Amino acid sequence: MEMQKGVLARSGPLRPLAEAVERHGVIRRGSFLLDAARERGIQVVHCTAAFRADRLGTPVNTPLIASLLKDPTHMLEGSEAVEVIPQWWDASDLENRRYHGVAPFTATDLDSQLRAMSVATLVVMGVSLNLGVTGLCVEAVNLGYRVVVVNDAVAGFPEDYASAVLNHTLSLIAKPMTAEQVVALWP
Repeated sequence: MEMQKGVLARSGPLRPLAEAVERHGVIRRGSFLLDAARERGIQVVHCTAAFRADRLGTPVNTPLIASLLKDPTHMLEGSEAVEVIPQWWDASDLENRRYHGVAPFTATDLDSQLRAMSVATLVVMGVSLNLGVTGLCVEAVNLGYRVVVVNDAVAGFPEDYASAVLNHTLSLIAKPMTAEQVVALWP
């Protein structure tokens, strides 16, 4: 979820999130799990976000979106900022991009893509626990998927809040596991 160059830029508006990702080793642990998934033929899907330069398709209906859109260059479609970080990207991966909201299912073809691949369980990693990861998990459960949250390959800010989200919200709808625990379950 949103492990993109522009989201994780140390100079961007989400710098505290990028710092939390670095402090907690999210990229390293996620890379380990993604490599193991690809070796086993498990499809990797990246959920990304972008804005069109003309902002069409992006309602300014949240304080977060309003804040991000103050910078006319933030996360523009076609820019390097919307690319998945190279440590997590492989040419065999799929990408599902959205231009609105804070979670990847609503009004995208993510559900159709997953159902076409007969996916029943999602293994979720990325950012942020504050909105994107939580929204992904809620939407997935509402659509009938089982969800595993890789608790050592996610981050949010402030970090005490991110920990509370993992322990008191996501643990009610998703199975928390470490990257190593997930890989150990795969044949």
